Amino acid sequence: MSDFFSVLIPFMLMHIICDFYLQPKLWVEAKKASTYRSLELYLHSLLHGVASLIPAVILAVDWRTAACVVVIVAVSHFIIDLWKVSTPRGETFSYFVIDQTLHLSILTVIAFHIADSVTIEAVLKHENFQDAVMLLFGYLLILKPTSIVIASILKKYPISGSAGDDTTQVSGIVAGGELIGYLERLLILTFTLVGSYEAVGFVLAAKSIFRFGELNKTNDRSMTEYVLIGSLVSVVITTLVGTLLSFGLEVKIK
Repeated sequence: MSDFFSVLIPFMLMHIICDFYLQPKLWVEAKKASTYRSLELYLHSLLHGVASLIPAVILAVDWRTAACVVVIVAVSHFIIDLWKVSTPRGETFSYFVIDQTLHLSILTVIAFHIADSVTIEAVLKHENFQDAVMLLFGYLLILKPTSIVIASILKKYPISGSAGDDTTQVSGIVAGGELIGYLERLLILTFTLVGSYEAVGFVLAAKSIFRFGELNKTNDRSMTEYVLIGSLVSVVITTLVGTLLSFGLEVKIK
């Protein structure tokens, strides 16, 4: 597997450089405005294709394979970017994630082809494959599924808000709370798996200071209880998932 990652990482590095550092903002705006008629879309795709020659040369890939890589990277990047800029909601975070996942998937397939003695069977039989699947399952579990569970629990504790500014404040807390919950659970699970429980305490303390400080300025007790219940359920679920993963991965709990 070391050969696979030694091939994949240089290609990913060039992708990041070309997509985020060598793409001017004017190119991004031009692609959105003109889509397939935009010269910048073609230049950006060509840039990615030509840049993929750098890791190909460094890895001593034969010229035929290198030529195929250039074409595949350039064409796939053009198609994916064209789809993204042609989509009405293409600027949202979810579409950004899908866009980058598609690009990296193409690079992963290329790395599989170039790397020696790396097959799907070898990956499935790798000693760390089960651990990787378990980690992926854990991280996916604490995001959307956990949010759904929390939302179901909180339905029993509605916020007593009125119309006008109070309603806007309530909806803002709920919407912002979901994103904060995602970030909080990611940090707690990560710190739990590496055994850094002091950092977990710091995350909880920091959230309490910034989140509940504003809530205490209001006289709405139901809103405070609503956020507190959601936070505690989030922490409990993530801690349980982290503990179970620690046992499954044979991580020593300090």
